Amino acid sequence: MIYKDFQGMKLSALGFGAMRLPVIDGDDGRIDEAAALRMVDTAMQNGINYYDTAWGYHGENSELVMGKALSRYPRDSFYVATKFPGYDPSNWGKVEEIFERQLEKLGVEYFDFYLFHNVCEMNIDAYLDDEKYGIYSYLMKQKQNGRIRHLGFSCHGSMPVLQRFLDAYGKDMEFCQLQLNYLDWTFQNGKDKVALLDQQHIPVWVMEPLRGGRLAKLAPEYEAQLTALRPDEEIPAWAFRFLQSIPSVTMILSGMSNDEQLEKKLVTFAEDNKLNEDEMKVLLG
Repeated sequence: MIYKDFQGMKLSALGFGAMRLPVIDGDDGRIDEAAALRMVDTAMQNGINYYDTAWGYHGENSELVMGKALSRYPRDSFYVATKFPGYDPSNWGKVEEIFERQLEKLGVEYFDFYLFHNVCEMNIDAYLDDEKYGIYSYLMKQKQNGRIRHLGFSCHGSMPVLQRFLDAYGKDMEFCQLQLNYLDWTFQNGKDKVALLDQQHIPVWVMEPLRGGRLAKLAPEYEAQLTALRPDEEIPAWAFRFLQSIPSVTMILSGMSNDEQLEKKLVTFAEDNKLNEDEMKVLLG
């Protein structure tokens, strides 16, 4: 497993994403708990120490299952991240209630990483209206009290939204989670967003590295081009190699839906094999 330095910590470069856990009969709200716990065991045994969940994942059941899975391990053997669900306006005035419940669901006394979830056009005004909702003040207080070790945010919004959030709170943000992959590098201004974060010395956490699985399989002609360059590399690995090639990317989160996916990602993250200039041109071309 590759590890990245973050404020004196060694974080596994691959984070276990708990948004797409195995489910029963295709029902997103019914997590296959036995399978999920088995996958966490495999991840722990192979060096993954970062586990990312959120209030709304799997019909609000992801935190519960991840809490059960991680409770079987010493607290200092993993880092857990979750988020305040500001994507839902009904939650804006409930930051304390939700935060306390999240601690209960995950069975922890503090969060290693906590995020403002999904900063975007629909909620930027609420996130910035601290007088009315107090989200920022409450989370900063929890950080001062040691119940949040590292505070950051995820962003699906446009460049102007990202800029507004950074103008208001950037000095207190320790990391930013972006939807980032070689398609969104230009399609969703990923390159410009990373540059903006670099200016403020905020490291990048990556979500959707495979764009919901769309980059796991390409058109035959594109797959042939990539295979010619790296015959031993599977197509999904190119998405991870691309991200490994961006200096400010510290954490790459990927959803874990089954054992096969997990095993293949573990193979990819056994080594840091950045793309060279020619490979990058072909991938982005």
